[in-house]
Amino acid sequence: MSTREIIIEKLSARFDPLHLEVIDESDRHRGHSGWRKEGETHFRVRIATRQFAGKPRLAQHRAIMDELQPELRTGVHALAIEVLSPDGPLAPPARVEEP
Repeated sequence: MSTREIIIEKLSARFDPLHLEVIDESDRHRGHSGWRKEGETHFRVRIATRQFAGKPRLAQHRAIMDELQPELRTGVHALAIEVLSPDGPLAPPARVEEP
């Protein structure tokens, strides 16, 4: 299972998102610190979940980072997180985006 698939599986199970995108941006960081030619080092997560309602941004990001600690310790160098409103225009009906 790829790192991207593991991230999707973990975040889906933990947060029951209405919208989830996990984008491997490793190619955009070629030659930067932490980059590997195999990829799967730099990711962007876009997530909309009702579980984050009323929580400050820091708490939302910490919850995601806590869930992904094993991946962050073993190969994921950078993780950009975008938390979307579950009721906003950027959160379409429940789905998981494929690359």
